[in-house]
Amino acid sequence: MSPPCHTSALLLVLMALAVSRAEQSEERSCDVIGDESSESQMERALLKKLEPLSHMRFNVTVEKGKTENYIYHFRVCREVNSTSHDFGGLVQIDRQTGKTTVIGRINETQVFNGSDWIMLIYKGGDSYGRHCSGEKRRAVIMISCKRGVTASSFSIISEEREKEQECFYLFEMDSSVACPAENSHLSVGSILLITFVSLIAVYIIGGFLYQRLVVGAKGMEQIPHFAFWQDLGNLVADGCDFVCRSKPRNAPAAYRGVGDDQLGEESEERDDHLLPM
Repeated sequence: MSPPCHTSALLLVLMALAVSRAEQSEERSCDVIGDESSESQMERALLKKLEPLSHMRFNVTVEKGKTENYIYHFRVCREVNSTSHDFGGLVQIDRQTGKTTVIGRINETQVFNGSDWIMLIYKGGDSYGRHCSGEKRRAVIMISCKRGVTASSFSIISEEREKEQECFYLFEMDSSVACPAENSHLSVGSILLITFVSLIAVYIIGGFLYQRLVVGAKGMEQIPHFAFWQDLGNLVADGCDFVCRSKPRNAPAAYRGVGDDQLGEESEERDDHLLPM
């Protein structure tokens, strides 16, 4: 083989190795059960909502007497051990024997939600053996809303393995990703009121600066459109006077003079004491 051909073959081999390593280093994510075309918009939205948790690892230790001593490792839509390529999203490790058991795999995922929770289900785990008719294990992870916390309180609730079928492991954790979006506390009326007040403030401040700095006005003349507002105030005052007046405008003044009836009868002898005797 000529040197150029040898160099070209070596480059192809190196490129193939680089592509293979890139594929191996790229972590696989959740694959919802069924064909890709059958995934609903809700499922895609929920998986995207869970992405902030995908770079985190969760562990919990369980001890039940001397016979059961396990550590559970969990990742959200990622393999716990990407080098093994077993799709294990939640695995159990026996602390006594070191045996690893896959509880659920991310390539058989189900996901749905409620108002303040998301339920993630990994199916296709290792077989139960003598329990549950030998069916494959299944992990159910209930993610509850807790604002201000990215993720916490990962724990195992129970393992249902006494049934003939549909056995499962139940886990729970808290996370803000399961919380509904917070609605604005401002009503439409409040927003309009704030906008109106802001416009008035801009008008007053801007007009004041213009009158003072550009026009050179002093005193009350610095108020923008001062003459207009003065006339408007007078009109409003006249209107209030007209509407709020309690008596007719043309009613005569309530004046009552002193009449003869108020003077009483004149005494006939009132001046007699003044006459000369």
